[in-house]
Amino acid sequence: MTGSFGLGAVIVATLATAVPSQPASLSQTLSGSLIGTQAGGEWSRFRGPNGDGISPETGIRKTWNAAPPSLLWKAPLSDNGYAGPAAAMGTVFIVDHSGSNDIVRAFDLKTGRELWRHSYPDASSDNYGFSRATPLIAGGKVYVYSRLGKFLCLDPKSGKPLWTRDLASEYQAPRPAWDMSASPILHQGRVLVCVGGRNATLVALDPNTGKTVWQGGGSDPAGYATPVVATINGRTQVIVFTAKALVGVDPANGALLWRQPWDTPYDVNAATPVVFGNSVFITSGYNRGCALVDITPQGPRIRWENKAVKAHFSSPILRGGVIYANSDPGELVCLEAATGKVLWKARGFEKGGLCAVDGVILAMDGAGGDVVMVAMDPSAYRELGRFRPLGGQSWTAPIVSNGCLIVRNRQALACYSLR
Repeated sequence: MTGSFGLGAVIVATLATAVPSQPASLSQTLSGSLIGTQAGGEWSRFRGPNGDGISPETGIRKTWNAAPPSLLWKAPLSDNGYAGPAAAMGTVFIVDHSGSNDIVRAFDLKTGRELWRHSYPDASSDNYGFSRATPLIAGGKVYVYSRLGKFLCLDPKSGKPLWTRDLASEYQAPRPAWDMSASPILHQGRVLVCVGGRNATLVALDPNTGKTVWQGGGSDPAGYATPVVATINGRTQVIVFTAKALVGVDPANGALLWRQPWDTPYDVNAATPVVFGNSVFITSGYNRGCALVDITPQGPRIRWENKAVKAHFSSPILRGGVIYANSDPGELVCLEAATGKVLWKARGFEKGGLCAVDGVILAMDGAGGDVVMVAMDPSAYRELGRFRPLGGQSWTAPIVSNGCLIVRNRQALACYSLR
């Protein structure tokens, strides 16, 4: 689980305008722009440098059928789960588990040599693996949110703890059935964490001390989705997909700006929301479906709603007014964001995560472990190549950093060259 999902009852895990007749242009799409972009080839947080699942890198080799990506290194994992990796400063960070301890591990990106590990107490029982969230690397620190609601700040060079908090206990936040899964993000010098306590749906922490700057966003229990920061209608806000609703939060003080109810069986709202202009695309599994929520000056309203995308936990990607998404039962779906019209869909992508780089989607087949290269082409499904890096159940989304493809299954982490 790439940092933002829970696991469902049997299997589950870590957006006021008239409807246009054509997909919005790229410039229209970016009018509700994401905040806090980064340059270069780092993937230092869940969903990459801009929080949208898209790598800015170019020049990857695309002749996979003739010459698949070459293995650089592989490391065994013992968590039997789905926690996502992050990569920054030439290092890959991931949370593993052994016995009754979580283990934050750091590997050299190019060689796979383990640089350090830090253990901290966690549960001893497996709940579809252990940690779900992806580490955040920012400002010379590593931030980790555990499935039990513990929050750690570590030194990225040594793994030494700089400060810790037990947020679930401090805010008396009920843990979701499949535990805390949302990954932390950084905005304007504050670390934002989905806690789900009373008047603490979202909590902002000082990154240097761990002290609470504000708590707010209402009192919804935590969902499994990582929050998104965007500018909508000229106002910067944090968009949080809670267990019960989609909400907008003022990043300056935690004030609740708006709330759109969205009930899902088992409260599994796990896929990260996608901002489209002044609207937000959301999707949930268990046959709940998807919707485009317009955020108007008068409040949110659903523009359209259907069952074209039923993402259990994999987060969609938006490009040029078109959404590419994993959907139950095992489909990769391309649809027009403005209208919800399905443009194409393909089978063979069971609960697999995806990312985008250099004009292509890299989508996992969660059942067999294939990574499939698909053209970002709204006119038709075009498979450009595939290979099987590790095999087996591979629900976690792949990441791209400095010319490397990093993937995991339930037993191993591996790094492949994309050059």
